[in-house]
Amino acid sequence: MSQNKVTFGLEKVHVAFVDPSATTQPAWKTPTPIPGAVRWTPSTVGEETAFYADNTKYFVATANNGYTAELEMALVPDAVLAEMLGWEIDSNGMLVEIADAMPKKFALLGQIQGDKKNRRFVYYDCQASRPAKERKTKAENLEVTTDVLNTTISPIEIGGKMIVKGDLELSDTNATAYNSFFNAVYMPTFGGGSGT
Repeated sequence: MSQNKVTFGLEKVHVAFVDPSATTQPAWKTPTPIPGAVRWTPSTVGEETAFYADNTKYFVATANNGYTAELEMALVPDAVLAEMLGWEIDSNGMLVEIADAMPKKFALLGQIQGDKKNRRFVYYDCQASRPAKERKTKAENLEVTTDVLNTTISPIEIGGKMIVKGDLELSDTNATAYNSFFNAVYMPTFGGGSGT
């Protein structure tokens, strides 16, 4: 349970690409840090279905189909962008956009600051589309342009449950999991155990 009254300040964004060669699935490669986090704006996807009886909403079901989001970064490194979108870097180091490339799935990790404690998060099943980037001339004041990745986050099965994301805040009992959060994608354990 969070001890914060408010949260603010996105930082420590990492991506961990799905590892298709792992013997157990789902599995991700080691998270790669991407400096320059500007904003992360997930919006819920899923509809509410209401059943009426006794002149009221008798039963309400909500579908959780994940999120659509925008990830804005100062600059996504070419190597990360190439792996994320299935593009290639040629022998001279040029990032080449491949029209029929297949994007790779990844987990997105990061941290937001809180007034009491920082809170770390992971979205498990993400897929990005080509970044939008405005290029314009330099005027009297220098205006930085950013990379904006439109991202789809879907539910994924972990431990027999359909999971979308997780949030972890440091407590008296989870220091090991919290401190190693960016070393590997955290896998939740249900039934009273701690995640790995």
